[in-house]
Amino acid sequence: MDNRLAISPNEAKQMDTAALRKAFLIDKLFEADAAHFTLSHYDRYIAGGVMPVKGAVSLPNPEKLKAAFFLERREMGIINVGGKGTITADGQKYELDYKEALYIGKGTKDVQFASADGSKPAKFYINAAPAHHTYPTKKISRADADVVELGSPATANHRVINKLIVNSVLEVCQLQMGMTELKSGSVWNTMPAHTHDRRMEVYFYFEVPQGQSVCHFMGEPQETRHIWMQNEQAVISPNWSIHSGAGTSNYTFIWGMAGENLDYGDMDHCAITELR
Repeated sequence: MDNRLAISPNEAKQMDTAALRKAFLIDKLFEADAAHFTLSHYDRYIAGGVMPVKGAVSLPNPEKLKAAFFLERREMGIINVGGKGTITADGQKYELDYKEALYIGKGTKDVQFASADGSKPAKFYINAAPAHHTYPTKKISRADADVVELGSPATANHRVINKLIVNSVLEVCQLQMGMTELKSGSVWNTMPAHTHDRRMEVYFYFEVPQGQSVCHFMGEPQETRHIWMQNEQAVISPNWSIHSGAGTSNYTFIWGMAGENLDYGDMDHCAITELR
């Protein structure tokens, strides 16, 4: 598990490309039969990935957590971005197809990840946040999602937002996750941009066509920076930062966030013409 300290806006202003990428980019999430995690000191958020190929992979207990087990004081959200797979949580098995999600509540001790077919492995994208209460483990299918369609082809941001792990769908402590799918011909996400000082966020970009990329914008609204992203990479967004992007093709991304407010619409909007 990688460890990322919190960076202030003043520090970020002074960073060159390499320093920005080292502080905010999560460039490796999936490796055969391994678990990769990154712990951010913004809201103690964890993002990671598990890709079982030869057999089941157990949820590890990284030493940095100083916990009896990974979910002793945490809740977890998982979205499958690969082939069919199963997650077994304290003996209860859940089947996850492509783009289906699972919420696992605080206190779950044993979690096992497996693929239905090792030649087409499941890719379990994982977010976890500190939790104060135990809520039931629950699978969320595409049909269960709270779906919103926004934007338009005219502004190149026609997109469908699938709210999967949010308090309008199930009970959670502070973790929220969803998936935004951009329509063909649209490339802009989260534009007009916004910040929300009450919570931080992590974006995971996938379904980026081969040979294409996404330019992720971050920073204070009047002091923006950018990070070029490749397929199946994630980026940490501090609470003081915008989080927006434009691709050289349409793509899909998973947003995950945590903090003191569960109101999805709690945003501090930034006018497009005022961005710098």
